[in-house]
Amino acid sequence: MLGICLLAWRYIAYYRVRTILLIAAITLTFFLPLATRWTIERFEGSAMERATSTPLVIGVKGSRFGLAMHALYFRGESPETLPQAQLRRIEETKLARTIPLLVRFRARGVSIVGTTDAYFQFRGLSVQRGDRLQRLGDCLLGATVASQLGLAPGDRLVSEPENMFDLSGPSPLNMRVTGVLRPTGSPDDEIILCDLKTTWIMQGIGHGHSVKKGPTDTPDANSDSDSHGHNSSRENMTTSAEVTDENLQTFHFHGPSDTFPLTAIIALPDSARSETLLIGKYLSADEPYQIIRPVDVVDELMHSISQIRRLFDWLALLLAVVTILLVGLVVMLSIRLRGAEMRTMTLLGCSRTTIAAIVVAELSIVIAISLVLAVILALVVSSSSDMFVSRLASGAMLLAYAAPPNKRSPGVCATAARSIGLLGTLGNFASITAAHSMSFFKSLV
Repeated sequence: MLGICLLAWRYIAYYRVRTILLIAAITLTFFLPLATRWTIERFEGSAMERATSTPLVIGVKGSRFGLAMHALYFRGESPETLPQAQLRRIEETKLARTIPLLVRFRARGVSIVGTTDAYFQFRGLSVQRGDRLQRLGDCLLGATVASQLGLAPGDRLVSEPENMFDLSGPSPLNMRVTGVLRPTGSPDDEIILCDLKTTWIMQGIGHGHSVKKGPTDTPDANSDSDSHGHNSSRENMTTSAEVTDENLQTFHFHGPSDTFPLTAIIALPDSARSETLLIGKYLSADEPYQIIRPVDVVDELMHSISQIRRLFDWLALLLAVVTILLVGLVVMLSIRLRGAEMRTMTLLGCSRTTIAAIVVAELSIVIAISLVLAVILALVVSSSSDMFVSRLASGAMLLAYAAPPNKRSPGVCATAARSIGLLGTLGNFASITAAHSMSFFKSLV
């Protein structure tokens, strides 16, 4: 048996170009279903874990899926805002702890998440480099964001205006980067975190002044009132778009704090009974706000993902059939072209069984090498693509479910069609590769 394997190895090593092409085609056939299944399973696990750890989310009535994706992944368009009074409403029931979120602004294309210290404790976030948030205008970068933007503690990052064409709106805020968060392998690696009050400054609710020396009252940064003193001279009232140690005390907010906007509230009930009671408070038909259980929403979305996985499985089956047929043709052609060689082996005393065993050994070695390569590549892809799959899946789910069925854009269908076309192209690639291996085989043998 060892001699048969040695002869088979010598043969495939001699015709190395044909062998490499055949291995590439078979490897791709094994790789696509393995990588797809393992990657989707990893995404499903991470998505359900994040949803399970987030008991309840409150927001304005609308798309449940959009609200869940917004609170969990900070993706898609921001929902309508709800007043901070809803935060007080939940806290007064004493049924749950609350974490406010305001996600409406971006910096260099990255979402800026305004929240409180409770969010850091809730998600288990810690600073790897630099310091935590120290004052208004500070921000912390997720590990991926810091790497992509090339920023470090001490650098500056300017927010983008909510409406680029609204020249009368608030000026972009020049934020100070105080630290970089430790990698968590979650969507928190891809956001910019800052204090809730900092996002209210971006909203235009609060502002500061570069005040020249002169008699003036120093406004309280935590004030909820419109009454604050300024020197009456306009030259002493330059609005500042950057928080510094010199002008920090001049920052203040206008209006009652209960009206300040939030895009979502994460509620953390202390028991199943408290969760049920809190859900019941938002079941009224005239209630303008909704409360959702993200785990239910994500579980529903996973059924849609499973349909995509079945599509990949059918594609993998098609690729396997095509590859088996082509490999069979290659083997038949090989036997035909090696007629003289096999006659020589017969004259040397080899039986038909031995010759067949050599051919089977050659094919077995090629398949074994292909399977090992496919498993290694699939493990590498599935273990290093969490963020890519998270973005792709959450983006696809937002396109599919954020809008009501009768208002979904026809672009969604076009996107789905292009995705299926891409899958078909990948499938054709394996077939073309195997076909080319046959052509090279004729010229090399």
